[in-house]
Amino acid sequence: MDKFTLEKNPFDALLSITEELNSVQEMDTLLNRIMDIAMKTLNAERGFMLLRNRDHSRGFEAAVARNIGEEAIASIKDLSTSVVNQVIESGEPVLTFDARTDERFSDARSVILQQIRSIACVPMSRTQEVVGAIYMDTRSNSEQFSEAGLLFLEAFARQSAIALDNIQTVAELKTENKRLKRQIDLSAVFPEIIGESRPIQEILEMIEQIADSSASVLIEGESGTGKELVARALHVRSRRADKLFIPVFCGGLNENLLESELFGHKKGAFTGASENKAGLFEEADGGTVFLDEIGDINANVQTKLLRVIQEGEVKRVGENVTRKVNVRVISATNKDLWEEVQKKNFREDLYYRLNVINVKMPPLRDRQDDVKLLANHFLERFARVNGKKVRGFSPGAIKAMLEYPWPGNIRELENAVERAIILAREPVISADLFSNLKKNRASDLVGRSLKDVEKSVITQTLEMTGNHRTRAAEVLGVSRRWLQYRIKEYGIDAE
Repeated sequence: MDKFTLEKNPFDALLSITEELNSVQEMDTLLNRIMDIAMKTLNAERGFMLLRNRDHSRGFEAAVARNIGEEAIASIKDLSTSVVNQVIESGEPVLTFDARTDERFSDARSVILQQIRSIACVPMSRTQEVVGAIYMDTRSNSEQFSEAGLLFLEAFARQSAIALDNIQTVAELKTENKRLKRQIDLSAVFPEIIGESRPIQEILEMIEQIADSSASVLIEGESGTGKELVARALHVRSRRADKLFIPVFCGGLNENLLESELFGHKKGAFTGASENKAGLFEEADGGTVFLDEIGDINANVQTKLLRVIQEGEVKRVGENVTRKVNVRVISATNKDLWEEVQKKNFREDLYYRLNVINVKMPPLRDRQDDVKLLANHFLERFARVNGKKVRGFSPGAIKAMLEYPWPGNIRELENAVERAIILAREPVISADLFSNLKKNRASDLVGRSLKDVEKSVITQTLEMTGNHRTRAAEVLGVSRRWLQYRIKEYGIDAE
């Protein structure tokens, strides 16, 4: 663009420049265009633009410069008496025809050392906030900046600040749009995993990243957080998707039965072994085995599992023959598995083999943004299953759900919503249908005997899980056999 003739048509020139700036889409292009226009308009010898850092941590930095090095810029902008600092602090422009004789800059060493003659510096302001400054100077005796040039530069700087703000806003909107689009895409890919909170989106992103790997995955998290859903999603998104996905709840089987189920057995290997039987690892060849509550397996099963992972081999109970299998192992636990290693309850070498990739499931209390979303999802499902015309929750019911910590996580929320729908007599679920949720159940147990406490906890957990004994045992972190014994001992109605 040719040099603008300010004396003839300053307003037309400013309009043309503004239109041009607003047509630029890239930040770097815009910064360079602003600097070029400013330099040509005032016929400056040198110049630079300062912009405030986005995080405000380090003040202002040079965004673009012309014919001036970093050291020179630093000496100009860092001195307390410098032109640039005055402009940024006051928000007022500065113009000097001869800086060497201008008393305002008599102490500015940069003016003396760099033999600066004429200076023009204007603030770049947006909504009364100084976001930057344009500085220009000349060391020639024949060139001086004019008042007309300064007025034009002030107006130009304001328009430039608006153009920069617009392009930053557009960039931020594009970034947010990409994030939301990715969130929608991830939700479409994993429709069974409900959630829009950042913790669950990070889980979905990780699933997409690691799904097609054959590496072992250890999923850690409290009971009811959806560990099996993640395991299934990993299988479905992998190259093994056309093969079997076999889930095994390790805490629900005794040691001998678990070993036989996983690795198979030879006819006559033990009482009841009436025929040869392939184990689940053989059945899942080419697919995925999901070992839920992996921390409950005994030492013998741990040794055999290590062989499967390291060598890809299984040996049936009662046999000496090894069989090759190609299985991805995904395991899950609600225990601190490393703590179990420290206690010598779990093999350290197996721990590392299982924990090649670690996924930590967030508890529902850390996903509060998802509580209402999940509740509506369960409402729609259970209303349909039970033939109930229930369309939503009252504000009080929503408040009760949001304030409750959900120790049983998603599974407890699911059970609570199902119960509320079954008992509901109105199309909107009221807060009283969640009256069984208590903010702090532990406080109700203070001063009672340990037997009463244990009985109360077992009863509430069974209620939470819909009297599902295996789930209740999982939540309590005990074996199903222990739970059945206590139910009988305390005379708990768990039918």
